[in-house]
Amino acid sequence: MEAWHILIAIGIIAFIAEIFTVGFIAGAIGIGFIFAAIGNFIGLEIKWQILLFALGITLTYFLIRPFMAKYGYRKDKVKTNRDALIDKNGTVTEEINPLKNTGRVKIDGDDWKAKSLNNEIIEIGTIVTVVDIDSIILIVKPSN
Repeated sequence: MEAWHILIAIGIIAFIAEIFTVGFIAGAIGIGFIFAAIGNFIGLEIKWQILLFALGITLTYFLIRPFMAKYGYRKDKVKTNRDALIDKNGTVTEEINPLKNTGRVKIDGDDWKAKSLNNEIIEIGTIVTVVDIDSIILIVKPSN
């Protein structure tokens, strides 16, 4: 087995390692090994192979990695828990009255204690929007 075969194999192993890592670092190293393998195949000296390896990593890291970071990885995260309730609409099931400390809102089948945003009274049946959450109490305002 020749040296360029080994360099190609190491490059492939780096590509496989990229599947389990983030940041496209292992992928850049894999491309560096492919560049070095090409240099070895055409008979360049070892110092040129090392230079090609470094050039491959550098070019990949600065040219392909930004593209992969922008389009290759999912950045839009699904809202869960507290964040999922913000901006949701619900129906008032118990009058929201800050003087009586009452108020409940039903959202997606769940009943929540609620307060109004501006300490206003909101009647039963009114559609409201969640603007914030204080512990387990929803802060709501009437929907427009």
